[in-house]
Amino acid sequence: MAMPRFHTVAAFVVLGVSAAWVLTGEFSSIGSAAQDTTSDEPKVEQAAASTEKMLRTVAVIEPAFIQHHRIIRISGVTAPDKRTTLATRSAGILGELKVKKGDTVQAGDVVLVLDGAEKQAMVDTARALLDQRKKEADNIERLVKNGISPSTQSDVARSALASARSQLEAAQADIDRLTVVAPFGGIIDQVMVEEGSWLPSGEAAAVLLQLDPVVALGEVSEREIAHVTVGSSADVRLISGDVVSGTVRHISLEATSGTRTFPIEVAIDNPENTIPSGMTAEIMIRSEAVTAVKLPRSVVTLDAAGNLGLRILKADNTVGFVPIDLIDDSPSGLILSGVPQDAKIIVAGQDLVSEGETVNAVPADATLVTGATVKSTEQSQ
Repeated sequence: MAMPRFHTVAAFVVLGVSAAWVLTGEFSSIGSAAQDTTSDEPKVEQAAASTEKMLRTVAVIEPAFIQHHRIIRISGVTAPDKRTTLATRSAGILGELKVKKGDTVQAGDVVLVLDGAEKQAMVDTARALLDQRKKEADNIERLVKNGISPSTQSDVARSALASARSQLEAAQADIDRLTVVAPFGGIIDQVMVEEGSWLPSGEAAAVLLQLDPVVALGEVSEREIAHVTVGSSADVRLISGDVVSGTVRHISLEATSGTRTFPIEVAIDNPENTIPSGMTAEIMIRSEAVTAVKLPRSVVTLDAAGNLGLRILKADNTVGFVPIDLIDDSPSGLILSGVPQDAKIIVAGQDLVSEGETVNAVPADATLVTGATVKSTEQSQ
């Protein structure tokens, strides 16, 4: 029998080894298995770095708190402290007009006098009758005392005396009504009559104004009425640009039905009568001081419900929202209250993040917080 050739034997050996290798399945781990076991840690680090890059970066500040007076601004108009129309109290011819427009008068000064010669005669007659009745009453009293006349005569005499006295008082009242006097000191703003004209009773003769103090009238909304009290200081900017100081002297307890606003009065010293009545004015009332912060307008934002407020950084580096109250609007920024004392306010990127979102916070650059009051020691940290 012939021996098999060497290459035939070698072929069968290679075939057997290959079949055994395929059946074990170990070929799938060659090269790749070693690489997978060594690449797990870099993949974890790469995922963490990717998450780190996903956090939004925002700039924050720690504001400095100040005491600031709330300024309530309302539109108003100036008005006299007192105003009255002087009118005749009796009919007659205007005999003497003692004032003209622009004159200053004091309380009790005579403004005009009506002619009344006949009424003066009635006063003289009543006075003479009173003297006569006095003498008659005295004589009757003596006769009654001496027992010559009955006591009833004394009663008749006293009654006649009282009647004469009443007639004199009535005649004197009639003549007093011929004179018109100023009820308070002020300026004669208008004169509507001329000497020699016939004036019926109740005819308007002159307008008297008292302009010291002058009063600024305005109306405060029902939202702000709680911040205004009698005695509060106020500045009044006139249409001329002048700013004068005053004091709230009256707050109405009843709102205007149409506007639901409360009328107020601000009294302003006006010794020289330089502030006229009827001038447009802006009333700025200072309320009690409140704790507030000063921030640029760009910091203020809205939450999902449309409320005005600020986005802040919480201790766990998540975003929060606090509603605020606008106290004042200055040229350099807004004055806001309602901010927590330990708040870190997001001043850049606040419109790109939402409540509850984790962020990467960095101190704000000085150019981002122009107009804000910032804690200088903590700003540098």
